[in-house]
Amino acid sequence: MLWNKEYQEHDYVVSSVTAKVKGVALTSLPDVGDIVWDVVDYSGPSQGKNSFFVVTNVIVTKKQRQGKCPEVPPYGKVCRTDEDCVKGFWDQHSHGVQTGACVKFDVTRKTCEVSAWCPIESKKKPPKPALLASAENFTVLIKNNIRFPNFNFMRRNILPEMTESYLKRCQFNRHTDSSCPIFRLGDIVKEAKENFSEMAVEGGVIGIQIKWDCNLDGFLRNCLPKYSFRRLDEKESNRTLYPGLSFRFARYQTEKGVEERTLFKAFGIRFDVMVFGEAGKFSIIQLIIFIGSTLSYYTLVSVIQSFLFNLFQIAMVGVLQKGNNIIDKPSQVLPRPNRPAWCLCGCCLPSTHPQEQLCCRQSIGRCITTSTLFEQLVLSRPLLEAVLLYREPLSDLTEGEQRIAALRNCSYRQYISWRIGAPPRESIPVMPSCSVWRIREEYPSQEGEYTV
Repeated sequence: MLWNKEYQEHDYVVSSVTAKVKGVALTSLPDVGDIVWDVVDYSGPSQGKNSFFVVTNVIVTKKQRQGKCPEVPPYGKVCRTDEDCVKGFWDQHSHGVQTGACVKFDVTRKTCEVSAWCPIESKKKPPKPALLASAENFTVLIKNNIRFPNFNFMRRNILPEMTESYLKRCQFNRHTDSSCPIFRLGDIVKEAKENFSEMAVEGGVIGIQIKWDCNLDGFLRNCLPKYSFRRLDEKESNRTLYPGLSFRFARYQTEKGVEERTLFKAFGIRFDVMVFGEAGKFSIIQLIIFIGSTLSYYTLVSVIQSFLFNLFQIAMVGVLQKGNNIIDKPSQVLPRPNRPAWCLCGCCLPSTHPQEQLCCRQSIGRCITTSTLFEQLVLSRPLLEAVLLYREPLSDLTEGEQRIAALRNCSYRQYISWRIGAPPRESIPVMPSCSVWRIREEYPSQEGEYTV
């Protein structure tokens, strides 16, 4: 109850996240020149709720214009004549619509001509090392606001004791400052056990997990965020199709009245911020419910005890068989000469009480008292003494009439447990006459008076 705080009412977190990335990078692109990348350039399009994106690598195709040009293999069909090309054809892999002409692509191949933005992007693999590897030193401020509706409790990861001057100089470090909400991108990737330079080439997805485990009880009140990081996508290029993460965007300009564009295929890392949390607060109702449900388990004790007791009996029989070298053969019990007419086993005695006129059989046959198990489970003195001590460990089993009576009554109970099972409370099962008198012969009363 204490370890799991079962005395508390619990509620789950409702959260909102915003992220603000800062950093500037300078790249030198072939045939393009120097480009300065700021947050507008490398953030890319919106990645959805609780996510942000940082460009780390690019493939540039400059000075594209609307026109006609040969399609790029393997997306374009290699042809020999115009008959190999279908005017107006396109599919999901095409960069444009076929014109029906077969034109020269390079010195050895011809492809179908398409109407498209020309020249068509031809590079497939991104540069290595990544062009924006310096993004490793960018920082991101993550603002996380949480609420536990049932308790009307709100908090954010920028804690009340954090000042403006502290936030200007702090940076998250698991060992020295684990509460700072400002993270260096390279440190995030490192915490996820990845190498930023390698990941920056094709991109990927990193998860930033924020866990709130809040105790809202009095002087034990504690509600602080804990950060953890992991990679979410498959990082091995040779194990998956379409590895990494990329998207395309363009910058348009007009040259001599003709619209042009520079096409960028951007590779980068998407950071998904995932917030988990639970809060607990003392509730007398939850405490009562837990105590009640716990006590209900104790009703199983009698069932388990009966099961263990039966196992104990079987084990004791095994020990006795092994120690005494008992052979499983029927006991020699002679039929009684004065057996009543209703007796079919030959071992019952007459009685004037109807409840005692019961035989162990429904048809003529061998009596239950001749069974080896009857000797072992019902009459065996070592077993009966062990059962009595099991039930009452401190009972006094000294010789005398009291001990014989205890053994006789225990023998009755052993027979009922063996042949009938656990009877309903306040009910008295009727035992066969042959079994009752066999037990009484083994453990007789000196006065000759018996009660079952």
